[in-house]
Amino acid sequence: MSDTSTQIDTIQIDTTRPGLARMYDYLLGGSENHLVDRTLVDEIAATDPGVFAAARANRDFLIRAVTHLTEEAGIRQFLDIGSGLPTQDNVHAVAQAIDPAARVVYVDNDPTVAKHAESLVRGEGNIEIVLGDVSSPQGILDDPRLRRLIDFDQPVALLLVAVLHFVPDSGDPWAAVRLLVDALPSGSYLVLSHVSLAELDELADTTDRAFEKRNIQLNANRTKAQISRFFDGLDLLEPGLVETTQWRSAETAPRKVSDMVIYAGVARKN
Repeated sequence: MSDTSTQIDTIQIDTTRPGLARMYDYLLGGSENHLVDRTLVDEIAATDPGVFAAARANRDFLIRAVTHLTEEAGIRQFLDIGSGLPTQDNVHAVAQAIDPAARVVYVDNDPTVAKHAESLVRGEGNIEIVLGDVSSPQGILDDPRLRRLIDFDQPVALLLVAVLHFVPDSGDPWAAVRLLVDALPSGSYLVLSHVSLAELDELADTTDRAFEKRNIQLNANRTKAQISRFFDGLDLLEPGLVETTQWRSAETAPRKVSDMVIYAGVARKN
């Protein structure tokens, strides 16, 4: 780990407000969460009980994507932005099970995530924790800890899984993704998933209100066409931009696990 460990250890965790990473941890059955996180998730689940299965399907997509890129595409560097807590089937566990030399940088804008994550992966090799926000991509790319671990002369897998729906249109997440992708060499990949409630008015209203009460903005009204723009200029792997359960699933008839729609795709930079 980097010499920022001491700084991270001094971070105080705020348990009075829900944290997106801790909420996701709860959805995945983890233990790194608090009552305030579980309360918001349960409020959403009261309208869509399938939200737990949707989170699991999203994580399963991530596992399949990382496995494919490590085994089939030869990727050995992963930049996971909006990573959340690396506790449940995390990227480094999946990639390093295939090649222990695989390198992973986790980036999140929540200081408490950095505190949790640093303690969880302390002593692990080829892993770094960086505080950063996808809305400020250049700051992420310039971080010396990232630069020490990631070689931008070699292909990198950029992971933006279930994070961009927390970036408002005013923040131009499409431009942020373009800047990040432009920094990657040929042969790199973009792995992305995004919630879409564009055609689910009742669920969208209920979910928006639940988040707004906690001063969290959710931008889940984006359509599939708008989400597909994140892949502009890249070659989408088969089966394209689909629901998470449909992306190279072993199931012959992928299940509809939730009213919530989460689109997912993987694309290559030529």
